[in-house]
Amino acid sequence: MYARLRAQMGVKMTQQEIMDQIHGKLIVSCQALPHEPLHSAFIMGRMALAAKEGGAYGIRANTKEDIAEIQTQVDLPVIGIVKRDYEDSKVYITPTMKEINELMEVKPEIIALDATGDLRPGGRTLDEFYREIRKSYPGQLLMADCSTVEEALHADQLGFDFIGTTLVGYTDQSRNLKIESNDFEIIRRIVATVKHRVIAEGNINTPEKAKRVIELGAFSVVVGSIITRPQLITKSFAQALD
Repeated sequence: MYARLRAQMGVKMTQQEIMDQIHGKLIVSCQALPHEPLHSAFIMGRMALAAKEGGAYGIRANTKEDIAEIQTQVDLPVIGIVKRDYEDSKVYITPTMKEINELMEVKPEIIALDATGDLRPGGRTLDEFYREIRKSYPGQLLMADCSTVEEALHADQLGFDFIGTTLVGYTDQSRNLKIESNDFEIIRRIVATVKHRVIAEGNINTPEKAKRVIELGAFSVVVGSIITRPQLITKSFAQALD
């Protein structure tokens, strides 16, 4: 039974079922931004189906439109986000309640949001935003997209259900960090310190890396561009021939 049909019938995966489904497994990020060749809810739905056929146990997706289409194609748990730029903030992954409310229209199993120390639009802190989400949607599973060990620890203390390494190397405070450095030291440090489940994400671009982060204690691993962005995959081959 497809996830969207379940939702329409009022039958959802329990939190324990979600945990069991993705534990130790691959989650594939199926995203294409407006300027990218595969930008289309239809295409992302088929991409998710291909990912499932290949062995994915979960999907990470951007926008309610893409998620709604994906839910018609696969019965996998979805980590939902909305990427949106605001002039007064560096935060772009699910940065305000507007994006949270949009996602709740399609009810992804997990919602991920930027959990860095950067201020959200309007000068709001992560703590303020987190409390508002919990007040509005107390039963919703939340994933913290972090870029440093310190941010991961803070997100853990706030109570995020999942701690992600999504933004390592992508923020000013983590620009010199590489997730694979010293045998994934940043993941090992986070796993050893936080209480909540760690989802490894960000430049996990080989099967060997995916296997290693699970061996090191990550609860799940998210892989994206190396599977679902053919223009970037093609570029790596083309550059090797230059």
